[in-house]
Amino acid sequence: MHHFEYRNAELYAEDVPVKAIADAVGTPFYLYSHATLARHFNEFSDAFRGMDRLVCYSAKANTNLAILSLFSKMGGGLDIVSGGELYRGLAAGIPASRIVYSGVGKRIDEIDYALKEGILMFNVESIEELRLLNERAGTLGKTAPIALRVNPDVDPKTHPYISTGLEKNKFGIDVEGAVEGYRLAKTLSHVQVRGIDCHIGSQITEATPFQDALKSLVALVEKLRDAAGIDFEYIDVGGGLGIIYGDESPPLPEEYARAIVDALKGTSLKLILEPGRVIVGNAGILVTRVLYRKKGKAKEFVIVDAGMNDLIRPSLYHAYHGVQPVVKARRNKVTADVVGPICESGDFLAADREMADLKSGELVAVMSAGAYGFVMASNYCSRLRVAEVMVKGDRFHVVRERETYADLMRGESIPPFLT
Repeated sequence: MHHFEYRNAELYAEDVPVKAIADAVGTPFYLYSHATLARHFNEFSDAFRGMDRLVCYSAKANTNLAILSLFSKMGGGLDIVSGGELYRGLAAGIPASRIVYSGVGKRIDEIDYALKEGILMFNVESIEELRLLNERAGTLGKTAPIALRVNPDVDPKTHPYISTGLEKNKFGIDVEGAVEGYRLAKTLSHVQVRGIDCHIGSQITEATPFQDALKSLVALVEKLRDAAGIDFEYIDVGGGLGIIYGDESPPLPEEYARAIVDALKGTSLKLILEPGRVIVGNAGILVTRVLYRKKGKAKEFVIVDAGMNDLIRPSLYHAYHGVQPVVKARRNKVTADVVGPICESGDFLAADREMADLKSGELVAVMSAGAYGFVMASNYCSRLRVAEVMVKGDRFHVVRERETYADLMRGESIPPFLT
C-alpha cells in the first residue's frame, strides 16, 4: 500500500500533483510520502502487538534526516552500520538507548563514539571485534553492551549480493564459534552480554527462512543458559522482509510476525526488529524527465535525466523498478531501454521494458525507489546528487537540496607544488 495514485490520469503523491513538484524543484528528484512511511511503520510494529519489542529501523535503507525524525517521533529505534549513521540518528532525535550497531568493519573511532554515547547494544561480528570492544571500553571507563551476530547457515533465497546468512558470507559467527565467543565474553571485564543477533539477508519473500534461523538461535540461547550460565535479555532478529517491486509476493507483516512469534514461543526475550526496505521501499519514487528518444538497429532507447549514479539498483542487481508516465495519455506501447546520461552501457533504469511510448519532455516516475536509492547515489561523471522531497497531505517540502557545482569541489584543493 502506498499513496502514489492517478487522479484524472495524473500521478499524485498524497494530495499533491507530482508534476507540480517537478515544476517547482526541477528534475530528477526523490519523492517520499509521509503517510506511506507512517502507515508502513505502524503496520509492521502492530503486527507484533503483545510482544515486548523495539523496532530499530535499518538506517542504511534511507538515512534522510526527515525520515529518521519521523520514526523517532513514532517511538522507533535505529539499526546502524557506521559512525555517520549514528550521527544522523542522534541528530534526528533518536535516543542512543534505542540504537544498535551492526556491521563487520567497525573502526576504533566509531566504536569509541558509540561507547561514549551509550548505545543499546553492539552486534558483534567476530572474536577480534569482541576483544577490541573490551579493550576500548576499558580505556574509556565504559562497559560495552553486546550481542553476537550468529550466522545460522540458512538460505534466504534472495539475490546473492544481499544474502548474509550463509556460511560463505562475510557476516556473523557460526554457531560453534558463537558458543566460544559467549564463553569468552563472560570472562571480559568491560563487556556485558545483553543479547543475541541474527540477520540472514534482504528482500526475502518467504517466511520460512526467518523461522528456521530463529529456531537455531533459540536452541543456542537455551544451550548457553544451561551450559554456561549466560542470561540473555534481547533477541535481535534483524530485518530483510521483502517488498513488491513487480510480481513478487512477500509475506505480509502479520504472516512474518507469526513466523517470528512461533519460533520464540516459550522464551521471555525482548524482541529487536530491524526493518528497512519494507517500510521505506514503496514510500518513495524517483521522478525524472525524458530528454531524448533514440531508435537503434537493435532496440529503442528512452533517454532520461536520471542515471545509474542516482539509482544504481538496476545496474548493480538487475533489479526491477516499475516505470510509468506522470501524466497518462492514450498512446501506443513500445519496448525500450530507459537509460541515463552516464557513459556506461550499464547505465539503465529499465531494460527491454514494454512501456508507454514516452516522448521528449515528459515526466517519468520510477517506482519503489524509497530504499537503497538516494543513499547509494554518487557524483560519478561529476553529476550533482538530486533533491529529496517529502509530501504530507497537500504540502511538500524539500528535505535535501539539490547539490550545486560548488558542492562537487567542496574539500578539494590544488597543492602548492602544482601552482
